[in-house]
Amino acid sequence: MPVFRLAALAFLACTSLSAIARSTDAADEGVPIINSALDAPLFYQLLVGEIELRDGDVGTAYQVLLDAARKTGDERLFRRATEVALQAKAGEEALAAVRAWRTAVPKSGEAHRYEVQILLALNRLADVVAPLRATLALVPADERADAIQSLTAFFGRTADRQGVVAVLEPVLRPYAEASGSTEPAATAVAAWVTLGRARQAAGDVAGALEAARRGAALAPNAESVALLAIALMRATPDAEGLVQRFLAAEPPAAPTPRSAVRLVYARALALSQRYVEATPQLETVTRDAPQLLDAWLTLGALYLELRRPADAEAVLREFLARSQKDVQETPAAAAEDDDAATPAQRQVQAYLMLAQAAEQRRDFKAAEAWLAKVDGSEALTVQARRASLLAKQGKLGEARELLRRLPERSPEEARAKLLAEAHLLREQKQWAAAHGVLADALRRFPDDADLLYEQAMMAEKLDRFEQMEQLLRRIIALKPDHAGAYNALGYTLADRNERLAEAKALIERALLLTPGDPFLVDSLGWVEYRLGNHEVAIQWLRQAYRARPDTEIAAHLGEVLWVAGQRDEARKVWAEARARDAGNDLLQSTLARLKVDL
Repeated sequence: MPVFRLAALAFLACTSLSAIARSTDAADEGVPIINSALDAPLFYQLLVGEIELRDGDVGTAYQVLLDAARKTGDERLFRRATEVALQAKAGEEALAAVRAWRTAVPKSGEAHRYEVQILLALNRLADVVAPLRATLALVPADERADAIQSLTAFFGRTADRQGVVAVLEPVLRPYAEASGSTEPAATAVAAWVTLGRARQAAGDVAGALEAARRGAALAPNAESVALLAIALMRATPDAEGLVQRFLAAEPPAAPTPRSAVRLVYARALALSQRYVEATPQLETVTRDAPQLLDAWLTLGALYLELRRPADAEAVLREFLARSQKDVQETPAAAAEDDDAATPAQRQVQAYLMLAQAAEQRRDFKAAEAWLAKVDGSEALTVQARRASLLAKQGKLGEARELLRRLPERSPEEARAKLLAEAHLLREQKQWAAAHGVLADALRRFPDDADLLYEQAMMAEKLDRFEQMEQLLRRIIALKPDHAGAYNALGYTLADRNERLAEAKALIERALLLTPGDPFLVDSLGWVEYRLGNHEVAIQWLRQAYRARPDTEIAAHLGEVLWVAGQRDEARKVWAEARARDAGNDLLQSTLARLKVDL
């Protein structure tokens, strides 16, 4: 064997050992020299182990290194033997090495952590309890809360959610219930939050809410508890009270406003389409923490949904001004994580929304100027907006041709083009043409739930109720959790005053899947109206309208109020809606049918 290879292997063997003497430089600096436990036979044994590993005999290398680790009790040798087994994908051997390590060094937190990781990799969740309990016991008390909090991510990819709960309950319960005695309150709160996250992932919403409440009782100001409650809001409305109490308790002159939590809360409200409630939360964030740039962007999107284009333009321009430095300094491909948008991507989002705001004001020239700032990575989105601008100027044929000229480099791009053309035609109330485009699309993508849903909506516009029902029931068969299909069928039955008991059951099913959605609440109010329950209907419709003052919700609420004799309020609701969207078909037909002149 050449001398240089022997030297390299000797170096590898030496660096495997933890008790190697400090360097000469360290000694010169006054650092005490620690004598190595490496005698000549042991050095030779390590050298042989590394040579065997280099030559591909992993099994022999593992045995030699593990034997050396047992002789010396050295943690780095145990680690090396464990890593050799892991690299060879020999899980049982790695487990044997790490258990020998734990036996030799009972207080080694690293050995216990390795054991937990290997057991998880081997899918032996039931065996994780003891080493995890020992791992946490070895963590210093002032660091234990952070260690417990990290378990959510640690177990996040484990498929057996019930198994994770079964592991964490006996390990964390003692910490959760020990506040004020042997553990700091922060540790107990972390334990409750981690248990809550695990229960939520396992589908135990009630148990997760109970954990959040226990955490809030210990520390009303704990952000982690508020964030858990926000995560639970879609599944149980009762969780929102914990969030609101957390935000309401913020001192007026707090040195660090709770803006990060408020931003997450606003996003949760927006996802539930509760735009009116989300807007003041974001306005507060932009005032108290203007450095949170995403708040400006999200607020701009909400203003657009609420048809407040001037306000949207103001906050989006502010976003662009504040984010310019980030765009210049951050590489185009860099982001905080795989799902996060880069500063440049967020800038593009702002340009697109500014184009939409200009379009709402019917300033088509300004809209085109904003679209011109967008690079080619958003070709379909930009061309779809350009097509919309052309159509609104009476150039529908040119608009459709613009979309059709886009390349189809993948099935996904072809599908997106067809959907964009169908949406364009729907905006222009070209129901039959949109129906035809979607029929072509479904021949290419027959089980696509989004295309089926769009086709069902066009069938309804063309008074093809039987076809619409068939399409929606097909969606439900393909995707039993498709809330929109249940709602669309239930609402249409209610609107036609047919099979009202079935309509109500369908809408209630949709609300179970998407609690609090204002459009679903509107549907429930509408079916109650058809059933003759006017007061109940008004309650639901007011709730929907408060959450999202949509023109069609306003049309429904106004009609029920009118029929119930509350005509002044009905006129007020209708007038507000007409000021936002005077051309809405449902509003116009409602006013005409009831012979109301505003």
